[in-house]
Amino acid sequence: MSDADENREKIKILFERVLNGSDDDYLDELIAADYIEHNPVPGQEPGAEGVKNKLKDLRAAFPDIRFFPEETVAEGDLVAVRYHWEATHNGPFMGLAPTGKKVSVNGMDFYRFKNGKLAEHWDCADMLGLMVQLKVFRL
Repeated sequence: MSDADENREKIKILFERVLNGSDDDYLDELIAADYIEHNPVPGQEPGAEGVKNKLKDLRAAFPDIRFFPEETVAEGDLVAVRYHWEATHNGPFMGLAPTGKKVSVNGMDFYRFKNGKLAEHWDCADMLGLMVQLKVFRL
């Protein structure tokens, strides 16, 4: 199996075990000590602990969140995933009280590996679309 295939498999496991399964301990195994989060949430601490806390906050706001990878491309040390997530807004999120609204958010993530570990992450989620669905903004 090539490095690209191994990296793609690790991201598949990330979606299954962590994002959809709450097995955050896998992050300790996956994430490199010098991991860089290129789009951190305000106040996000570095490394696996920062990712765990970011996910904890997301799950508190959207307890039934489910991620659906739609397309994954891997080349060398880079894996790209186009996905969407669905959830119900049942907890505070970015200063917004729970609305009870069901939402669907599109996104794309890029993951760079180094020495078999996740070293960098970029994400681009449709936050404007989320805010429109939550009726924070009208278009």
